[in-house]
Amino acid sequence: MASSLGVAHSSPKLGLPHTSVVFETPDASFGGAKRPALPAYFTDLHLDQVISLILKGREEYDLVPLFCSPLHSAAAVRYRQEVSLDLDERGVASYVRCFAERMRRVRSFLRGMGQVTGRHYEQGWFLDAAQDYCDAVNGLLGGLRNIPLESRALQRLRDYLSAYVASEAFLPLETKLRELRRQLADVRYSMLIRGTRVSVWPFGGEPDYSSEIEQTFAKFRQGAAEDFLSEFRDLRDANHVHAQVLERVAKLYPDVFARMEACYTQYRDFLDPTVVAFDREVQFYLAYLEFTQHLRDAGLPFCYPEVSDCSKETHVEQAFDIALASALARQGSAVVCNDIDLAGPERVLVVTGPNQGGKTTFARMFGQLHFLAGLGLPVPAQRARLFLPDRIFSHFEREERLDAMHGKLYDELVRARDALAKATANSLLVLNEGFSSTTLSDSLFIGAKVLGRVTKLGALCVYVTFVDELASLNEATVSMVADVVPADPDVRTYKVSRRPADGRAYAKALARKYGLSYAALRQAVG
Repeated sequence: MASSLGVAHSSPKLGLPHTSVVFETPDASFGGAKRPALPAYFTDLHLDQVISLILKGREEYDLVPLFCSPLHSAAAVRYRQEVSLDLDERGVASYVRCFAERMRRVRSFLRGMGQVTGRHYEQGWFLDAAQDYCDAVNGLLGGLRNIPLESRALQRLRDYLSAYVASEAFLPLETKLRELRRQLADVRYSMLIRGTRVSVWPFGGEPDYSSEIEQTFAKFRQGAAEDFLSEFRDLRDANHVHAQVLERVAKLYPDVFARMEACYTQYRDFLDPTVVAFDREVQFYLAYLEFTQHLRDAGLPFCYPEVSDCSKETHVEQAFDIALASALARQGSAVVCNDIDLAGPERVLVVTGPNQGGKTTFARMFGQLHFLAGLGLPVPAQRARLFLPDRIFSHFEREERLDAMHGKLYDELVRARDALAKATANSLLVLNEGFSSTTLSDSLFIGAKVLGRVTKLGALCVYVTFVDELASLNEATVSMVADVVPADPDVRTYKVSRRPADGRAYAKALARKYGLSYAALRQAVG
């Protein structure tokens, strides 16, 4: 089953517009046939883990390229959101899943055609594949007609299928399949097996001894017995004897088998490119919606964000790290949600607070929200208004390599320089705990230089740091602090609040708790 995912599909014969459910415009594409490498920021944001879980069991569709290619146009994102909403909230998904399961069977039959013995068996598999295909198309069209669709993509698909099932490409095939199945159901023959010799002749009304045997032994019946009959559905198990028997049956009914062969020859390439493309593309939505279902069942919110490709004002309520939440939800553990607001000239979130307080998780969440919004999928939040970045860059702390000819700080500076050189005003940067291997004064100096470059660009950024002074660098920066329980600063809440950095206050609270405050120490030594 070949299809060029990423190219919008159209049918000149039917005179209908393109019907891609993932791309709004006919010329849209995510690139060539070669599978792209995962973006560099995927590992830092744990998106590689998320996408691996999303696509588990759907490897045959090769959806990785779609999940690696966020959109940058608000109109293109809204086009996908419409489709996802129809699938998610309007009951379309059940019909699509039934369609997809039938198409899996179609592919299975088509793959098996070349593995069976004998041309008549191959043609029989073709009939099963073509019948399942017709049932899949008719079932999908019936479902799309039963539901008031809101998405333009599915409305176009419904119109396409309505024309397709009435076209010369589909209707004659469906009619011939129906006739052939009726005729093949009337094929009856007798077979005698004597040693290694098998004889086949036309059915002559011979008695059915199975019914007589059943009547004879009926008096010994003591209740329902286990059924030991087996149904041989996988015709790839057919051997040369089966093939020769079928050859002789074909000679007994030459007209029926000739019509089957003619149908096979005429309609062997029965798959419609638009139907095949939809089968593949729609898995993009189903995979994500099924992955998030266990999070929704745990009470976590998802929403379709309001997106913009020009305004960078950001408003997010009750958002969470989807990778962490997936693990916690399976364990039955609670997930902490956070809010974000950027307005006016604000562009940079500077996150400070104690270690292991949720700062890195918050930064990952910020990146994940923008990435998922760019895919046109629901984001992990109660409500969200987000900007669509042209590119995402991440800069997370790396372990020092012992075989490297330079130090950790040098490596961090080079990676930061490369990211800033490629970033534009429309980019998003997630910078986490950088430059911690140097002194406080140097970290402050380097951090100020980096944030100065970011704010000069006007790019969106989240910057996690232990340097409080960076939180009030300029009007573009917003201070966010990872909270602790005031009465016990050892206890993290994993909430990140918008307020001035207070690292010194946190240090004083710890000192008081452990009797290390100035007053306590003076009293101890006095």
